[in-house]
Amino acid sequence: MNEYQHSVLLDVNKCTGCTTCLKHCPTEAIRIKNGHAVINDSRCIDCGECIRNCPHQAKKAVSSKLESMERFKYKIALPAPTLYGQFDNLDDIDYVLDGLKKIGFDDVFEVSKAAELVSAYTRLYLKTEGIKKPVISSACPVIVRLIGLRFPSLAGNIIHMLPPMEVAASLARQRALKDHPELKDEDIGVCFISPCPAKVSYVKNGFADYKSKVDEVVSISDIYFRLINEMSHGSDIETLCDSGIIGISWAGSGGEASAIFNEKYLAADGIENVNRVLDQVENGNIPQLEFIELNACPGGCVGGVMTMQNPFIAKARLQALRHGLPVSRNNLTKEESQYIPENYLFNEIPEYAPISRLSDSIAESMRMMADIQNLRSSLPGIDCGACGAPNCRAFAEDCIRGTADAGGCPLKNREEN
Repeated sequence: MNEYQHSVLLDVNKCTGCTTCLKHCPTEAIRIKNGHAVINDSRCIDCGECIRNCPHQAKKAVSSKLESMERFKYKIALPAPTLYGQFDNLDDIDYVLDGLKKIGFDDVFEVSKAAELVSAYTRLYLKTEGIKKPVISSACPVIVRLIGLRFPSLAGNIIHMLPPMEVAASLARQRALKDHPELKDEDIGVCFISPCPAKVSYVKNGFADYKSKVDEVVSISDIYFRLINEMSHGSDIETLCDSGIIGISWAGSGGEASAIFNEKYLAADGIENVNRVLDQVENGNIPQLEFIELNACPGGCVGGVMTMQNPFIAKARLQALRHGLPVSRNNLTKEESQYIPENYLFNEIPEYAPISRLSDSIAESMRMMADIQNLRSSLPGIDCGACGAPNCRAFAEDCIRGTADAGGCPLKNREEN
């Protein structure tokens, strides 16, 4: 099995071991050892919560630089709809799209256009007999990895639809080869402009048997100032926008779910809320739903840690930008709505070792669980984090797994002495 490549990394020189990240990590992937944080790669889901909450900016998202696209003859930009909400007083999306061409891209393909197509095919997917409901969106890679690690029983609920980024990359390549027959596929470079590090990891690692058609992922924050300098209001700009309200709305929580035109949906954002929803779905303690949209970032993709603006301000700007736009500019024809094309679907869900699995042996797992419970009952139970683990339960598990010393609890040692 190939090692999972992450896009959330630690700057040891800035880390003070303050335990803030420890308390916010949704998969308990962080420990404090030797005075600084240590990230367990097998548990990290690249959600960016540690980046969002670290008071010392010791966690960082690693993505490509725009210069990495120079190796391609023909460069295509895939702007996430979140990008449009970063600019104040923007009244026309074409200013952004035209600006992307001015900073060096040969073509621009809106991810919001692909999102409208994905929404249309999702409506068709939900009518398919035999699918497991509620269907859970696969658009956020954090959610897919989280389900694999913490809620593996729900893997069958994940929709087998590629995210709009991938659909956009595929369609953009097809368009480039059609319009420029002199090009070869390797001459074309596709760059996704991303609000979050999870998309970087998605492109690096692929998706089970699927290899991403995106070549580079550049953060919105890296491209923002270069782009804003080229967005000249009042000047002649090229008309490029080919998406409507549905596509733009994907940037915020609820945008994807509302586009299924079905009231039996739920949309949740923020990793803590997501965990609560998945807990209830797994336990069967949830209303009968057709579709569930989950976004790890607060507010949806507008809350990604690689953006520039406050997510609520960005969302308000996007709402204003939608005025005057059609509901969708990418409706399916009668022929297209008969079935979902193969290039919109993936075959396999990635498999990860569930973090709750203690051993491959049931007997050994039960023995370890009993040992964990016994050790936990002897601990103070205040979840202070002084041992370097997020809580007493996690510390007890570390000790039984052999990655921590049972004498590492300062409070317990103080009581015994």
